[in-house]
Amino acid sequence: MTTFLLRRLLQSMGLLLLVSVIGFAILHLAPGGPLSQFATSDMSQEDLDRIARQLGLDRPLPVQYLDWLWRMLQGDWGRSFRDQQPVLSIIGSHLGPTLELMLTSTLIAMLLGAWIGILGAIRRYSIFDMLATVGSMIALSIPTFWFGLVVIYVFSVELGWLPAGNRHTVGDGTFLDRLHHLIAPSMVLALVSTAIWSRYMRSSMLDVINQDYIRTARSKGLPERRILLHHTVRNALLPMITIAGLQLPSLLSGALVTETIFTWPGMGRLFLDSISYRDYPTVMGILMFSAVLVLLGSLIADLLYGVADPRIRLS
Repeated sequence: MTTFLLRRLLQSMGLLLLVSVIGFAILHLAPGGPLSQFATSDMSQEDLDRIARQLGLDRPLPVQYLDWLWRMLQGDWGRSFRDQQPVLSIIGSHLGPTLELMLTSTLIAMLLGAWIGILGAIRRYSIFDMLATVGSMIALSIPTFWFGLVVIYVFSVELGWLPAGNRHTVGDGTFLDRLHHLIAPSMVLALVSTAIWSRYMRSSMLDVINQDYIRTARSKGLPERRILLHHTVRNALLPMITIAGLQLPSLLSGALVTETIFTWPGMGRLFLDSISYRDYPTVMGILMFSAVLVLLGSLIADLLYGVADPRIRLS
């Protein structure tokens, strides 16, 4: 276990370094720059040069990167060009809404997807199974932004059941009000994950059902309900631990679109706003923070898989 953790940590550090190099290069080599946000018709070139010196943008790109990397390793992720606030403070203020949205959508996707997958496997080739298969394929094909707009139009504009955006009503921050605003974006973000979970759960259930120990349990006269709950479902859920870890990148990318559509004040919307403003420190901070979350999710999934199945030995 110790050897596995050390190897994974070294691999993660290498990947984070590679992500930082590529992300920093793409941002600074892209057309435009943060100075374009300050340029006005009455601003001279001397003023722009002075701002560039203040922001440290007049130095060679490798020097800027090494300085940024050294400060980041010391816990200083820089200051936002737009708000002049510490990047870590800005990310922290937007992290809560994103985690709230991601955890809610993950819970919906896991419960609904597992139920559809289990029922589809038990009633294989039934009308329900065929409808679930077709529905999953449609859900995987629907763009997130389009589905979000449809949800807003149907449930907010036409029916008036759900709010069209924001995290809560202005002047109201009660639990029920937040829950009311959370329904629509969590439904949109959970759509693709539910389809993926249902397909994997169905496949895993069918694989477990055909195992010898299931046939042995039936031959011993065990009740079908006990076989389903204690033997089939329990073992079929093991591969889902890995799927949960691998779903984190798609949740982050989906949250970016969903938060923009529903004006949700999370990291996804902050990321897009920072890109449009050429706020390089904030963009790099969100990029590195997201990379850490993805690698951490993958590591936790591997560890949980080994804990859940004693036959797995991490080495």
